[in-house]
Amino acid sequence: MSEPRYDVVVIGGGPAGLTTALYTTRLGHRTAVVEKEGGRHAAVSHVHNLLGVSEAVSGSELSEHGVRQLETYGGDFYPDAVERVERVDGEEGSADGYRFRVEASRGTLAAERVVFATGFRDLPPEVSGLRRFTGRGLHYCLHCDAYALGDAPVFVLGHDEHAAHVAMTMCNFTDDVDLLLDGRDPEWDEETGALVEAHPIERVDAEVVSVYADGEAEEDEPRLGGLSFADGADRDYRGGFAMYGTEYASDLAADLGCDLDGDGAVAVDERRETSVEGAYAVGDVTHGQNQTTIAIGDGARAGIAIHKDLRPYPKSLDELAGESADADGPPGAPPDLRARMRRLRDLEPLPGLREPRPETEE
Repeated sequence: MSEPRYDVVVIGGGPAGLTTALYTTRLGHRTAVVEKEGGRHAAVSHVHNLLGVSEAVSGSELSEHGVRQLETYGGDFYPDAVERVERVDGEEGSADGYRFRVEASRGTLAAERVVFATGFRDLPPEVSGLRRFTGRGLHYCLHCDAYALGDAPVFVLGHDEHAAHVAMTMCNFTDDVDLLLDGRDPEWDEETGALVEAHPIERVDAEVVSVYADGEAEEDEPRLGGLSFADGADRDYRGGFAMYGTEYASDLAADLGCDLDGDGAVAVDERRETSVEGAYAVGDVTHGQNQTTIAIGDGARAGIAIHKDLRPYPKSLDELAGESADADGPPGAPPDLRARMRRLRDLEPLPGLREPRPETEE
């Protein structure tokens, strides 16, 4: 088909997008996910705080597992970059409720509902060589990685209110916290300055000039060893956080006409619907919480909300107009997805979803 038609097209294949798609597929709606290669979640080396999932699992492995789930249940996955989303209702050829045209680099999809799960990116520190230690000493999420830095020397790199509060929060995990201003003037208010002084934090004003690796780490995956400063000092660290803000990937939603919050996140209601009817947004592009579990919850809520919006039954009395619902020929889910339901429900375990449990030794 030159323009495949879907009930739901999700843009973004991270935890929020894949969860939304999994829900809408299993609730009987033809669904596709379009994911640009190399998303932020795919770069995560270890997934934390996800109940029942080992921290040996990386973001890319979790996503691959999610894609297999989606495809097993009947959803489609397109590894492609979306370039534009536009409204088409009212145009010739836009009958049958297809409101949106999703244009990617290698094809175009039609959708009744569209979901933005495009995430955000962390603004990196301007310290040469530091980014290569991402996940191996350089972190961005305190709630994910503070646990791994307990009782060790830790830095917080930044000079604003948020950096100061992250540094103070790290006092819950270690008594060795440095707040690195990297040669910049602090941008926090007087009260925050007084709090920083009152906490056991060492403020380091000197510019960070270089990074060195941990000499005991493996060469193919070196860990951060420490930082060198313009005043000649070297400081060893187990790791730390870079706090320079975020940039939301909200351009596609904004170009469609979706309202944005003051910080650039896509504004949504409690159902995760945007200001454009039929367009939804989930995950970090709406709040930047930087949590896999929260993103999954967003996807579940949006998937259920979209199902309630699209499902043909139950019908209202006005819709029935005195006729039986049987006149429209239930069930409402399309035949191809119902056939998939019949084939899968008798299989245990479902193919591609679970590995058999290893036998335990006596």
